[in-house]
Amino acid sequence: MDQNNAPVVRVGEWVITILLLAIPIVNLVMLLIWSFGGGANPSKANFAKASLIWMVIGIVLTIIFYTMFGAAMLAMMSDYSY
Repeated sequence: MDQNNAPVVRVGEWVITILLLAIPIVNLVMLLIWSFGGGANPSKANFAKASLIWMVIGIVLTIIFYTMFGAAMLAMMSDYSY
């Protein structure tokens, strides 16, 4: 699909898109399909790629946060002697 001649994504399509993205697991599958499937509207494909990037950033930050929090809890627990 030529990006210059791609049809505009209508409001109804965006409503369905957001509804699908609200469903766990389905959202990841749909984002992967829209990002790398090749048949999606270029606007929707770019939106899906940006959403996947934000998901990865969120997962990485969550892992860092829980690692730091877990290390702090372990350090606090090791200070107590029984």
